[in-house]
Amino acid sequence: MRTAKAVATLALAALVGACGLEPASQFIPEVKAGPELDEFDSLDGATIVTTSKDFTEQLILGKILTLVLTAKGAEVVDNTNAKGSVNARESLLRGDADLMWEYTGTGWVNYLGHADGDPGPDGKPVELSDADQVFAAVAKEDLAKNGIFWSSPAPFNNTYAIAMTEADSQRLDVTTLDDIAKLPTEEQTFCLENEFESRSDGWPGMKEAYGLDIPSSNVSIMDAGIVYSEVGGRCVFGEVFDTDGRILANNLVTLEDNRGYFPIYEPSVTIRESINEQYPQIAKIFEKVGSKLSTDVMRELNSRVDVDGENPVSVAEEWLIKEGFLESTD
Repeated sequence: MRTAKAVATLALAALVGACGLEPASQFIPEVKAGPELDEFDSLDGATIVTTSKDFTEQLILGKILTLVLTAKGAEVVDNTNAKGSVNARESLLRGDADLMWEYTGTGWVNYLGHADGDPGPDGKPVELSDADQVFAAVAKEDLAKNGIFWSSPAPFNNTYAIAMTEADSQRLDVTTLDDIAKLPTEEQTFCLENEFESRSDGWPGMKEAYGLDIPSSNVSIMDAGIVYSEVGGRCVFGEVFDTDGRILANNLVTLEDNRGYFPIYEPSVTIRESINEQYPQIAKIFEKVGSKLSTDVMRELNSRVDVDGENPVSVAEEWLIKEGFLESTD
């Protein structure tokens, strides 16, 4: 049976959806705050709109937001599963959404338009391979320019990586991105997803950084989820996320980014400044939650969805219960 709170949340979701955001489809279960949340003030009376991008890791992280905020008493409009990075980010800038998990490298490179070595707000160069530098720079500049607050990030790095099958790695003697250039053209075939192919921190920059001249006929563009199963078949190489559980499930290995091209992508909860000022406990809550999200943990959670077929909201809820942030309502 739906409670009054669930009905109200669905009504609010419909209202915000009319403003251009698509509400997520999964039902959010009744939840109860666990002992790990006791130290934080209640969010009773707050209405918070959450959003996320549309790939597995973001769906899990988005459900973590929604479940925890609901447990602390907020009325949550769950608009996770926005199509693409830009749509999710724009909803935050417009005020259609209040908070989302975002990656530090994405913020610094894609949203704020910087490249490796560009000066940060303090005038010093920011190296994309330095996690502390990237976070400090993006947090300060995004707040000043756009009114977006960045919480301290979780300790995992969802950077891009290039993967191949273990068998092909041994056959071609390839272990680093530098090794690709020495291969014959017919072995330089790539499976890429749409966004990576055009991102400034993706395919164009990677080719330049590693001196690769890949003919367009050697590149297949496809949905991100298909890449993992096509590596070793349609393509020798595929673009993957380093925290994706399908890497191990498909017997893939990732190549060393020996020139340090790919930026650091640590996840932080980005919050509209007005919401952060009104409810400062939100950032503190998710800094504590995020501290438990290591690379190994995130790979396991992603694998449960992508490999085992579980629902993102169930995976998020069970992990939060295990860590003491929620209590079971069974």
